[in-house]
Amino acid sequence: MDHSGHGMGMNMDLPPFTLGRGLEWSMDPFFLIGCLAGLGLYGWAVLRLRRRGDSWPVSRMVFWTLGVLSIALVMCTKLNDYGMVMFSVHMVQHMVISMLSPILLLLGAPVTLTLRALPVAGRGRKGPRELLLALLHSRYLKVITHPAFTIPMFIASLYALYFTPLFDFLMGSKTGHIAMMVHFLAVGLIFFWPIMGVDPGPHRPGYIMRMLELFAGMPFHAFFGIALMMATQPMIGTYKNPPSSLGIDALADQEAAGGIAWAFSEIPSVVVLIALVFQWYATEKREAKRQDRAADRDGDKELAAYNAYLASLNARGQ
Repeated sequence: MDHSGHGMGMNMDLPPFTLGRGLEWSMDPFFLIGCLAGLGLYGWAVLRLRRRGDSWPVSRMVFWTLGVLSIALVMCTKLNDYGMVMFSVHMVQHMVISMLSPILLLLGAPVTLTLRALPVAGRGRKGPRELLLALLHSRYLKVITHPAFTIPMFIASLYALYFTPLFDFLMGSKTGHIAMMVHFLAVGLIFFWPIMGVDPGPHRPGYIMRMLELFAGMPFHAFFGIALMMATQPMIGTYKNPPSSLGIDALADQEAAGGIAWAFSEIPSVVVLIALVFQWYATEKREAKRQDRAADRDGDKELAAYNAYLASLNARGQ
């Protein structure tokens, strides 16, 4: 059997898919190094803050770690091998890396952490922190994080990729496959960044606006899943002739992939909504406290002014 012609030759002898087999370790060097670097750099930044005597919420560390692990789960296991030959498994990878990992990573507030960990450069000099701030304020970032860009991009990542020859082209090589997964992750991060609103970014929409942004993309996502479920023939070349060792039917597998895409469009909505409601509640509580404090301070002044006013009336009356 010639493995060189088709980069995925090794996937031809995979046994039928089970969750146990899917979760076996299978190293993808690119994502493994990326995940380790992600954990290492985050940990280093937190340590820098701690040494300085600053605190960093444990919850954020937990979210970040879960986010990185969710990427490792779909990219550094046999799921990645099965994803090459089974549309349904690929769809799980796609959904996790574009809708779940980004939300978890963003809840880890990596931008805030980076800005706090990087040293401020001397006067007139530009260090990494200054460059990052310049990027955050740049027009480029304003454009790519604007809902008018992120929502169509999020949708195009589904339709334009799967329903054109682009998908098969990318799946034809290791590099193409990695590029596609990185793209899914990047689009997810850009889409959810303004919506989560944990990190500073060019857009800070209000809570109502954020919910609207979130719900604008989801129906298209659900419809994409339904389109796959309703299709009467396999639509994607890569998955047209699954290896016989898997014992699956291409059309049934495609239906399963559609079902996964459809069901997954609800998960981020719920997670993000919960996060937004919590943030909203916290903001309202802070605001109420601030007003109470202001009232305590001003209340005394108002009372003094009122007493003075009464005294002046008295004086006039005599």
